[in-house]
Amino acid sequence: MRSVFVASMFSVAAMLGTSTAVGALLSAKAQSPQTAERIRTIQVEGNERIEDRTIQSYLLVEPGDPFDAERIDLSLKTLFATGLFADASFEKSGADLIVRVVENPIINRVIFEGNSSIDDEKMREEIQVAPRGIFTAARVQADVQRILELYRQSGRFAATVEPQYKPLEQNRVDLVFVVNEGPVTGVRSINFIGNEEYADRRLRSEIATRQSRWWRFFSSNDNYDPGRLEYDRELLRQFYQNNGYYDFRVVSAVADLTPDQEDFYITYTVDEGVQYNFGTVNVSTQLDKLNSDALRNALSIQEGDLFRGNRIEDAIDTLTYAAGIAGYAFVDITPDLRPNPETNTVDVTFAIDEGPRVYIERINIVGNTRTLDRVVRRELRVSEGDAFNRVLLDRSRNRVRALGYFKEVTITENPGSEPDRTVVDVTVEEQPTGELSFAAGYSSVDAFLFDVSVSERNLRGRGQTAVARISASQRQQYVDLRFREPRFLDRNLAAGIDIFSSRSDFSNIGFGGFTSDTIGAGVNLGFPLTENTNLGLRYRLQQDELDINLGNVVIDGNGDLVIITDTFDGGTPDDPSDDTVFDRPANPNDDLPANALVVDACSPLYNNRSFSNCRNERAELSSIIGYTFNWDRRNDPIQPTGGFDFSFSQDLAGVGGDVQYIRTESSAAAYQGIFKGVRASVRLSGGFIGSWGGDEGIRINNRFFRGGSTFRGFDVAGLGPRRIVREVDAEGNTQRIRKGRALGGKAYYQATAELTFPNFLPEEYGIDTALFLEAGSVGELDEIDTEPRNITQIGPDLFAIEESQTSMPLRASAGLSVGWDSPFGPIRFDFSQILKKEEYDRTETFRFSTSTRF
Repeated sequence: MRSVFVASMFSVAAMLGTSTAVGALLSAKAQSPQTAERIRTIQVEGNERIEDRTIQSYLLVEPGDPFDAERIDLSLKTLFATGLFADASFEKSGADLIVRVVENPIINRVIFEGNSSIDDEKMREEIQVAPRGIFTAARVQADVQRILELYRQSGRFAATVEPQYKPLEQNRVDLVFVVNEGPVTGVRSINFIGNEEYADRRLRSEIATRQSRWWRFFSSNDNYDPGRLEYDRELLRQFYQNNGYYDFRVVSAVADLTPDQEDFYITYTVDEGVQYNFGTVNVSTQLDKLNSDALRNALSIQEGDLFRGNRIEDAIDTLTYAAGIAGYAFVDITPDLRPNPETNTVDVTFAIDEGPRVYIERINIVGNTRTLDRVVRRELRVSEGDAFNRVLLDRSRNRVRALGYFKEVTITENPGSEPDRTVVDVTVEEQPTGELSFAAGYSSVDAFLFDVSVSERNLRGRGQTAVARISASQRQQYVDLRFREPRFLDRNLAAGIDIFSSRSDFSNIGFGGFTSDTIGAGVNLGFPLTENTNLGLRYRLQQDELDINLGNVVIDGNGDLVIITDTFDGGTPDDPSDDTVFDRPANPNDDLPANALVVDACSPLYNNRSFSNCRNERAELSSIIGYTFNWDRRNDPIQPTGGFDFSFSQDLAGVGGDVQYIRTESSAAAYQGIFKGVRASVRLSGGFIGSWGGDEGIRINNRFFRGGSTFRGFDVAGLGPRRIVREVDAEGNTQRIRKGRALGGKAYYQATAELTFPNFLPEEYGIDTALFLEAGSVGELDEIDTEPRNITQIGPDLFAIEESQTSMPLRASAGLSVGWDSPFGPIRFDFSQILKKEEYDRTETFRFSTSTRF
């Protein structure tokens, strides 16, 4: 049967024991040290686990000492201070001192009951008592308060915790914390008093706490948390100061519990003050290599601008960076702000002094439960023993984030063993680097598309990349085995190998297309040129086999088309006078003559086969060398708000093999943060491929195709040169256009603009939105690849004109892209609206993609 623990039981017994023991000893008359009776032996009683000599070692008296009441009282207090005893007393028996103790129990198990919102493991991390530990009332009560604090942080202020214990043999107990969680204490309303410039609704959007609403079931910010209340005060101050209210202050922040004790009313009383502008802005320094005027011109703050507190921090970062470039790694920048209430301006002077030189004593890598330390350290731009440099530390953080292995990377400095030493902690939070992904798309022609792949970007925590990809879609099947070592031979050199096999089937596009089978392997190397540039080299050897699918034709024994005569009934039965008779090529479903053969349109037996297309139907060996130059000056590798990146690549085919061409591609992008949560980017890209050495033009499998994920709003290979069939009447009026096979192009250009903006959904939902605009085109073909116009009569007064559309007029689309970082992986939806297209293009209005990480 479980007994209810009474916290004061042991303390009362201890007090009584102390009073009794010491009182008995003090009842004897004080004697001089020469005549005082001395202790003959010290006997210990009542102990079960603790040895006699251990208890005797805590005493301040020993055999041979006089019975000194003061020292015995101190000995008693020492025993209680150990926490090992629930009670202790001293008794004088003749010349012997008897010490009687009651040991505190040993905790056998710690059990939690009634908790559902906070799991046992989290509570065990918070409390101090543990199995095989000493059971004391004070420690248990302290742990009760810790558990209650956990529940308060999760918004449950009505929670109660009752400690109970169950005695066991050998002076052991099972400690049970019985929890009554109670309801979640929410925030019924958030009100503001004293705000005139900004409405309550606007101010609520600037703080972290949210009002409890039924749709916030994923959020915990609508639970009342007194710690968050202080954080909200700071957020309000930052918001007002960033809008010119220099002397804004929060007079009070009060949380009142509702009568039903289920929610809180939160009321902020604010004093907005008036708006201030920047007054004079100066930079003061005595450092030889720094020019005050030049530094002042580098700042974006101008006299008369609206005062914004965050611009002060930006200015300090700018000056720190400028000083670092000039060779001053250690500077102290102190902004001196002098408000003038009469003119409502704030004069700012930035004082720059050389700070004390500080060196890095130690670099700690924290939080990398999977990734090896050396993988992180090799991305750092500083080492132990180097001079402390904030610019290099910021650059190091960006390089570690760019690895893509960590959800968050923070760098903090702590005091070292000496005043001129600092300890740098690089704290990382691991994120999944394996990926099981699939993509799906929808178009008006081919309905849904599906794609699957598997990859690991941080194999065994060593930073290695391994890909075993099996991708399948309606048009492509792809097997790819890749491995990449970022530090080959322990040098700053990346090396990789790639083995692949693919089949691309475009035969279902319109009435014709091609099928390509490729198998090959490649090697690549990459190395940095400077801090922001790198060069990649590669070689690939592959075998391509193309099958051109133009449909079947009916030929005679000489290889010419079989022509049959067809009759169109004019409408009057049994009256041939209004019938129309015309000749047309036979098709496989007609009644064919005995010598007719049904063959592929590229069959060598067919005399009039299309040379421009059928010349591609062959097996070729391609030997390709190439390089890629990258220049990255983004301020953040994940969500850049400034800077640019640029890449330029070329591939040369013809160092052996059967194919000769030069492919050139380039891409450049610029990024800019506009407001908080609003980012803009513009990317320009283009490419060209041309043959050399007398090669017969560019084969269709080496041309550029755009659409799908590369040009939103258009289907895969949905824009660019295409073979079409135009059905016209006798007067030349187009009745219908049949969209045929995509031909690809030798050149393309494209511009993509994207604007990421807040969607006012809670950040914890992980949903981001962006508007996009795509513009560009694909075109240019060799003359040998342009088929002549072909006219065939297919009915009375109806003709089929087969022709190639090879020009590259501008295409454009715009739309909305929605991304969701869902619990099972990132998901993206693209909704597109075509702004400009050609009549033969193939478009789509929706595309969906997702991946699952592990």
